[in-house]
Amino acid sequence: MRTPSRIAVTGSSGLIGSALVRSLRADGHHVLRLVRRDARATDEVAWDPDRQWVDTVGLLGCDAVVHLAGAGIADRRWTDDYKRRIRDSRVLGTAAVAEALATLDVPPRVLVSGSAVGVYGYPGERPVDENAPPGDGFLARVCQEWEEAAEPAVEAGIRTAYARTGLVVAREGGAWGRLFPLFRLGVGGRLGSGRQYWSFISLRDHIAALRHIIDTEELSGPVNLTAPEPATNREITSAMGRVLRRPTPFPVPAAALRLALGEVTEDMLGSQRVLPRRLLDTGFTFAHPRIEQAVRAALTPYDPRAA
Repeated sequence: MRTPSRIAVTGSSGLIGSALVRSLRADGHHVLRLVRRDARATDEVAWDPDRQWVDTVGLLGCDAVVHLAGAGIADRRWTDDYKRRIRDSRVLGTAAVAEALATLDVPPRVLVSGSAVGVYGYPGERPVDENAPPGDGFLARVCQEWEEAAEPAVEAGIRTAYARTGLVVAREGGAWGRLFPLFRLGVGGRLGSGRQYWSFISLRDHIAALRHIIDTEELSGPVNLTAPEPATNREITSAMGRVLRRPTPFPVPAAALRLALGEVTEDMLGSQRVLPRRLLDTGFTFAHPRIEQAVRAALTPYDPRAA
């Protein structure tokens, strides 16, 4: 995107979406935000993911679409109703976007559609890259359906990439946004055994990776958005303690986590050692490849000019 482009973004009010919008606009790109109400500004396009409807007129002339909308995985306890919301917000929303783009006479050249490393299940200490098969469990099934919902865009000839995101290290939101206050209070600690791998990525690297996918013609299909050096929960706990200069004396037993949080606990205790093979193979350079670098970066406000 060396010249200004017209780019549409769903989920633009979320942690990643809002940072991406700021980054693109800082470089002079015209960004359209898909909103779930009537459009009120010139940079808004109305859509209703539940009804699988998008105002396609607003998407005319777009060079790229980045689809990030979806209910938060760790926002609340996983009841049957909330699990349905997690699934539907992703699958129905993606189908709406993909089908709308497929109807355009001149579709965008690329759709970057959100996904997650949850697609791999919990392979333990074994490293996995984009060639690994899908895993088992609720999140793995959701991720598979999520990606399959973008098929209309693929069939329409739109280059479609699935951004399989790991845990984004940021203070402003997401799962990590809940960890920082605990560690600052000195009550942070390892979860369960602490041996499980967490595949993380700094917010700056995540935004830069999304933009790399938009710009890189050979990138389609699954692309892992994780740092190249996954860390165990024990290593992450130590890094958080060092950076914040707080003790980390309180391990949280697995049984206590399950009692407090229910089924979502398995996502915290499951081990995922995911490698960003396709990003590395296409020349992407990480600013924060190690966990301590990512934690330190999260302590300063996100600067779109740095991504």
